[in-house]
Amino acid sequence: MDDKPAIISWKAAGIALGLLLVFATWYNKPLGVSTQFVVTDAIVVHKVAPEAAEANKYMAKYGEKQDWGIGYGWMLVIGMFAGGFIAARLTGDKQPEADKGSMPPMWERVFGASRGKRFAAAFAGGALLLFGARLAGGCTSGHMISGISQLAISSFIFGICTFGAAILMAHYLYRNRG
Repeated sequence: MDDKPAIISWKAAGIALGLLLVFATWYNKPLGVSTQFVVTDAIVVHKVAPEAAEANKYMAKYGEKQDWGIGYGWMLVIGMFAGGFIAARLTGDKQPEADKGSMPPMWERVFGASRGKRFAAAFAGGALLLFGARLAGGCTSGHMISGISQLAISSFIFGICTFGAAILMAHYLYRNRG
């Protein structure tokens, strides 16, 4: 890792995120991403099988009755990918192995060099994370950014459990191997 100066300091980025959160909450609702997937599913089910959507207690809360708006939510999802891409381009910051087209050394030592295995693990992890986010009533951005800033006890619990589980899983996956 080189010592290039950051384009924006972590303090300025934190303040900017805080101001964005205040604006988003004032303008519409607190930030959150996983709900958009449920909203989209519910909109489709409401159009295809409205009786089934209304009979389902979970889906009945979303879709046609949802006031969040499909455009706003998906713009946030797309914006995360676009923002990450733009930030990487502006800073030139990327993983060293990206230049070589290889896997991170620790992953390769533990799990091998299969790109398919890496993509499958990433997809499965993402699907599990989204399932857990909906089970918890919100995703990490909703709970840990918006919820904690509103001092919601459930969000503090979610944050502690998320980091605790991540640390335990990393120790398990990479035990005596790194």
